[in-house]
Amino acid sequence: MSKAWTKSGWRSKERIQMPTYPDAAALNAVEARLSSYPPLVFAGEARQLRAKLAEVSRGDAFLLQGGDCAESFSEFNADLIRDTYKVMLQMAVVLTYGAKVPVVKIGRVAGQFAKPRSADMETVDGVELPSYRGDIINELDFTAASRIPNPKKMLTAYTQSAASLNLIRAFSMGGFADIARVHEWNQGFAKSAGTTDKYSQMADRISDALDFMEAAGVDSDNTSSLHTVNFYTSHEALLLEYEEALCRMDSTSGLPVAGSGHMLWIGDRTRQPDGAHVEFASGVQNPIGLKCGPTITNDDLMKLIDKLNPDNEAGRLTLIARFGAGNVGDHLPRLVKAVQAEGRNVVWTCDPMHGNTIKSSSGYKTRTFDSILREVREFFGVHAAEGTVPGGVHFEMTGKDVTECTGGVRAVSDEDLSSRYHTACDPRLNASQSLELAFLVAEALQQRRDEKRKAG
Repeated sequence: MSKAWTKSGWRSKERIQMPTYPDAAALNAVEARLSSYPPLVFAGEARQLRAKLAEVSRGDAFLLQGGDCAESFSEFNADLIRDTYKVMLQMAVVLTYGAKVPVVKIGRVAGQFAKPRSADMETVDGVELPSYRGDIINELDFTAASRIPNPKKMLTAYTQSAASLNLIRAFSMGGFADIARVHEWNQGFAKSAGTTDKYSQMADRISDALDFMEAAGVDSDNTSSLHTVNFYTSHEALLLEYEEALCRMDSTSGLPVAGSGHMLWIGDRTRQPDGAHVEFASGVQNPIGLKCGPTITNDDLMKLIDKLNPDNEAGRLTLIARFGAGNVGDHLPRLVKAVQAEGRNVVWTCDPMHGNTIKSSSGYKTRTFDSILREVREFFGVHAAEGTVPGGVHFEMTGKDVTECTGGVRAVSDEDLSSRYHTACDPRLNASQSLELAFLVAEALQQRRDEKRKAG
């Protein structure tokens, strides 16, 4: 971190994808109030996550990152948090079996409220209004009053994030995450109507492994790691007034830490090397993610790595590839080669959601399960060819039974989209589709492990 860095230094840089608040006094009052609040996460937790991500970079762990495209104030409730958390636990058990390494679990939760948009304005029936940018900034209702940026929404976001974290911590340590319970849920999915035999076979193999462990005297009663988990939070650090207000100095190291979430990422639209978002992220000690889309150049990537991880620390920087199915081979190999040539320590992970958004024949924005799976497989293929580590996956998903992405074994068709299309921004995988992907990714991880064993 540069000695010249300050948490407000981003204010002298170019602002991208951020609102202009009409009432400066109200904004200042909210920032002052947030600055007096306790941080949502703590420096020791962020350091712990960095250490775990360092293991991911070496192939000694696997990263599962997932959750809502954008959290909602109106839909906030305990059941939604529980259901999404439950699905992530289920996915993690399956991935752990496939990879034979620990799975690092990071939710898009307790802070994922702001969204970048492709245009500043949107038009409906000839009426033009500012775009909806997430509940932390303005409102979804298409009225002039709703679209005015309101700084007080940051206070609501903080309160909701604190409540979400409180519940997640209780679930993580209170027995809800017991591996035997989670596997029972997976068996129910694998044996349900519409799934294939190979899911049931994998579930049966996991059962055999758990039975062996229990026979050997290793179970939830005597091994805490079988009934508790570490679960971390993440979000796109888009609204920098909020991020600055929750930035704190770590009493142990004396270095700044973002108190809004364990991991922050920089979006593909806000990754300008000399921009405000990169400037802020460069100084905090949290793990940082960087979205890499088709337009990123090798030179820009190296400049960003230099700025965000100048000491080349393992676990500090995660590169989140998002190219779209069919495009991975055109972009990922050159980036991987550039990073390898410079000996940079990074985690490579795959976001197969954002490059695969289409408009369905029924008029809904959607993503197809087959395209999502194809991009994941292409991501693994590139890393196999380059001899590098495919560190993880990053999904937009929910525990709700929504119909927003098409396909999967419980096939969602274009005609089904209207029945339970609830997202305010991007289409999410539902619980069944998320679990199916976990089984398929686990299969790929198992195959990769078997091939390495034969080769070595």
